[in-house]
Amino acid sequence: MRTVTIDAARRMALGAQGFNAPRPEGRVDVRHFRRVMGQIGLVQLDSVNVCVRTHYMPFYSRLGPYDAGKLDRFLNDPGEHFEYWAHEAAVLPADRYHLWRWKMDEMRPWRRAQALIDAHPGLLEGVLEQVAVSGPLTVSDLDAPSHRNEAWWGYGPGKVALEVLFAEGKVAALRTGNFMRLYDLPARMIPEVHLDADPLPKEAAYRALLAEATRHFGIGTTHDIADYFRLHLPTARPVLEQMADDGDIERVSVPGWRGPVYADPDATRPRAISGATLLSPFDPMLWYRERTERLFDFRYRIEIYVPEDKRVHGYYVLPFMLDGAFVARVDLKADRKSGTLMVRSAFIEAGQDALHVATELAAELHRFATWLGLTSISVARRGDLAGELRRHI
Repeated sequence: MRTVTIDAARRMALGAQGFNAPRPEGRVDVRHFRRVMGQIGLVQLDSVNVCVRTHYMPFYSRLGPYDAGKLDRFLNDPGEHFEYWAHEAAVLPADRYHLWRWKMDEMRPWRRAQALIDAHPGLLEGVLEQVAVSGPLTVSDLDAPSHRNEAWWGYGPGKVALEVLFAEGKVAALRTGNFMRLYDLPARMIPEVHLDADPLPKEAAYRALLAEATRHFGIGTTHDIADYFRLHLPTARPVLEQMADDGDIERVSVPGWRGPVYADPDATRPRAISGATLLSPFDPMLWYRERTERLFDFRYRIEIYVPEDKRVHGYYVLPFMLDGAFVARVDLKADRKSGTLMVRSAFIEAGQDALHVATELAAELHRFATWLGLTSISVARRGDLAGELRRHI
């Protein structure tokens, strides 16, 4: 069995995610977006918009500044993409639709949803009929019960019905310009060639998805790879073992990692990773926190849901990666009214040179602010990098 050093594993992981390529110098277009989507496989969605919505960030981190309107058109093109529960809510290439039919077939209303459906006979059928007649539509377009209940996180029966139908694959969805889901029948959103593709049996779909996850990660443990698409670990484990027996993936060892560890046989191992970028908390490089800590000796926790007085680094903290290492983290907020990128805290990682990191981070923050259409940067005094960063900003 081949042994892969931590340094080599790190470079393999970064190369698989597209960080070995320099940012484009010219105009970024759809070809670049497709390349990134091919490298990461899906883009996680999240409603938090403190700085910028998270689905814009993986493209920025790999490509640098680009026209966000072009990305909106790319991700919301039903000929190219669809949304589903893969990892979390995510946008995926349309040609992967058949890989998720098994999950749609298995989905059933969750307990509280079933209780609400039972309380409104004919709700699912009525909502599905409205989508068929009037789609595409948003939840606000529904002629359905709309009372809200705190136990439903503000979801009314119409919204719950749409979510159940979406999970079961009976309706499809993409996002509107204001980030609302736009629902329609799959036949009107998924290209016929993908919609009519034979759905794979669950084990075959697992095999295909785990192969993709291994390619996107480059190298990882069973837990790492299964988490990429949030696949059931006990089901994934024997599939990965069989794939290794068949030679589709390679068993390797990494010092300090608990096995088994698998690698993509075609993964590149860049000689070096260079460049500076900010990453979203929801970037695939940070999804599985244990893997991030193993690879980079970087412990990251998102603190949005932590009470303010208990936060260590801040509310919406973006890691700063420099030459393939996580060297700092900044709590950012875009104050669009004043046109200011607010750096509410800045912390350096142990062992890093503050002057060098602050110089590179300041340059990256200027790029980032300009991309967001902000004209100034303010740096608060919180954090052990804040003083040096203030001098450079």
